[in-house]
Amino acid sequence: MSRLLSPPAVAAFFVLSPLFVLLAGPAAAAPPVSVGCGGATTPIADLRGAGGPSPLAGQTTSIEAVVTAAFAGTDGLGGFFVQQADAQRRHRPGVPEGVFVYAPNARAKAGDLVHLTGRVDERYGRTQFTLSGGMTVCASGQAVTPATLTLPVASLSVLAAHEGMRVRLPQTLTVSDTHALGRYGSVVLSHGRLRIPTHVAPPAEAATLAAANARNRIVLDDGSNRRDPATVRYPPPALSAANTLRAGYTVRGVEGVLELRYGAWRLQPVAGAAPVFDAASNPRTDAPARHPDADARIVSFNVFNYFNGDGHGGGFDAPAGRGAKTPAVFARQEAKIVAALRALRADVIGLMEIANNGHGDTSAVRRLAAQLGEGWRAVDPGTARLGRDAITVALLYDSRTVEPVGRAATVSLGSRHRPPLAQTFRRVGGTRALTVAVNHLKSKKCPNATGADLDRSDGQGCWNAARTRAAVRIAGWLAGSPTGAAADGVLLVGDLNSYAKEDPVRALESRGYANLVARFVGDTAYSYVFRGEAGSLDHALATPALTARVKAVHVWHINADEPFALQPVPDYKTAAHRSSYYAPDAYRSSDHDPLVVDLALDNGSRMPVAGTNPARPYSVD
Repeated sequence: MSRLLSPPAVAAFFVLSPLFVLLAGPAAAAPPVSVGCGGATTPIADLRGAGGPSPLAGQTTSIEAVVTAAFAGTDGLGGFFVQQADAQRRHRPGVPEGVFVYAPNARAKAGDLVHLTGRVDERYGRTQFTLSGGMTVCASGQAVTPATLTLPVASLSVLAAHEGMRVRLPQTLTVSDTHALGRYGSVVLSHGRLRIPTHVAPPAEAATLAAANARNRIVLDDGSNRRDPATVRYPPPALSAANTLRAGYTVRGVEGVLELRYGAWRLQPVAGAAPVFDAASNPRTDAPARHPDADARIVSFNVFNYFNGDGHGGGFDAPAGRGAKTPAVFARQEAKIVAALRALRADVIGLMEIANNGHGDTSAVRRLAAQLGEGWRAVDPGTARLGRDAITVALLYDSRTVEPVGRAATVSLGSRHRPPLAQTFRRVGGTRALTVAVNHLKSKKCPNATGADLDRSDGQGCWNAARTRAAVRIAGWLAGSPTGAAADGVLLVGDLNSYAKEDPVRALESRGYANLVARFVGDTAYSYVFRGEAGSLDHALATPALTARVKAVHVWHINADEPFALQPVPDYKTAAHRSSYYAPDAYRSSDHDPLVVDLALDNGSRMPVAGTNPARPYSVD
C-alpha cells in the first residue's frame, strides 16, 4: 500500500525540491521592451498566433514595423496597420506578419518605419496591438511587398494567414452586394456572381455550395467606422442616383490591408491603389421590348410595401409599420414604381406587397391603377380585404387591350400566406383566354416556426413545409377552374419566397407547371440579391398548353442589383443624400426585379395598342 503525502508535504516538495526545479525549467522570458529605433523588439510573427490567439496576449512589448495604412480620428478605425519590413519577415506558414495598432490619437503615416511599445490584446476575435508608449519614426518612404491572393481561396485559413497584411488581388472581380454601401461605405466582391445555393442545386447540396460561396467573397471597405458617410467613395467620385454601383459590375486593381472585422474578411484601402469599376458587364437597361410575335404581356412585380395611407393624403403614421411614413415619401416611392410599370407596357400586372385596404376609391390598388393612366383597372374579388395580412396581392389590367372573363377568384391558404387572386383574361376582340393567378407565399423568416417549419439547415429557411403545402393547394385549386371561365391555360406568377430548386417550386413542376424563368432565362436568372447571393424568389409557371404560347421571358434588373441607399426612403440619409440618391426613375423602385412574360395568345397575331393605328404593327422603341 503506497503512502500518500499530506497537502503541506506536497506543497513543500514543489517549492523546495531540486528535482522539481530541474523538471520545471526556467521561467519564460518576458518579451522585450525598448525605447527608440534599433532597440530590442518582438517580431510581429512572434506575437501572432497561427489561426488562434496570440501567445503574448496581455503582455507589453516593443515592435518595429512599416505603417501600411492609417485610419485615425473619429471617422477612422481608431488606429493604423503595420507590417514587418520585408528584410525582417519570418515567413512562417500560416502566421501573419501584420497587425492593427489601436491608437486613436496617433498620427501615423503610411510608409514610415516606426518603433512602438504597447500591449498585445485580443479584441473581437482578433489580435491587436494597443499603443501604450510613444511612437518613434525611424525612417520614411518605406514599402512592403503585398501578398498576392486570388478568389476563391482554398480555405479561410488562407485569409487568416495574411490578416493585418497588405494584399493584392490581381483578378478581375465582380461586385456581388451593395446593400451596405450607403450605410457603411462597403461592397462585397467575389470572383464571378455568387448564386443562392438552392437556386442552382437541390437542398441536399446547399451546404457545399454555401461553403464555396464563403471562400469566394471579400468586403471592400472604406477605412471608416462612420455610418452614413457624407461621401460614399465607391464608385468614384461618389455614389449618387446618376452614378450608381450595381451588383454585377466588374472591378480591377483591388489592393488593401486584409483584416477580420464584424465577422467578415475586409480590405481596407491603401494609398496609391484605387479599384477601377466597370459598368459594361451589367449596365442599366431600358425595359425589354415586347417579342414581335407576342400579343399579350404579363408582368409580375413586388412593389415593396406600396401603402397610400388613408387614401385622402393622411394616415401614413398608421400602426401597420409598413410603407412610406409621410405623403412626401409616398410620392417619391410611387413615382419610381409608376415609372417602372409604365415602361414595361404590360397588359396584365400581378402585384405583391400592396396595402390590403380593399378595392374602393381610396384603396391602394385603385390609386395605382389610376396612376398608370387611362384604361387601367383593378380586379375586385368582392371582399372588403383579401386576407388578414397588412399586405396583399392584386391584379391590374389595361382595359383597352384585355378584358376579364368570368369571376375573380381567391382561396384561403391558412393564416401564414397571403391568399392568391386569379382572373381569366382575353384580348379585346380575341377568342383565346388565359387565367393569371398572382401569389405571395410566407417568407423564410423564422419567428414562431415549429416542427416541420423550422429551418432544416438545407438552404430553404423556415416555413418551407408551409410553403410547399400552399403550392400544392394552389395547384389543386387552379385545376378546378375557379374563375368559372374556360381558358387555354394558367399562368401562375408571384413571389413564392422559394428558389428554383426548393420544394414549393418543385411541387408545382411535379403537377405539370413549367418554370418559365428557368426555361427561357436559365440558371443564371435572378430577381433578388440576399447577402451577396443572387436567385429568383419571383416566378412565372405555366400549364403545358399555355407554355407553348410563351414567346419570351425577361427579368428586368432595375432593383436587385442597385444599392439599397437609392431606395426612396429617407432613413439613414442626410438632407444631401435625400437629394443626390433620388431620381424619379425605375431604378431601385423595389427590392425585387419585375418578371415579364410575352405570349402569343391569339395565334400569334399582334394586337393594337390604344392610341395607335390598328393597321400598323405594335413595336417598342
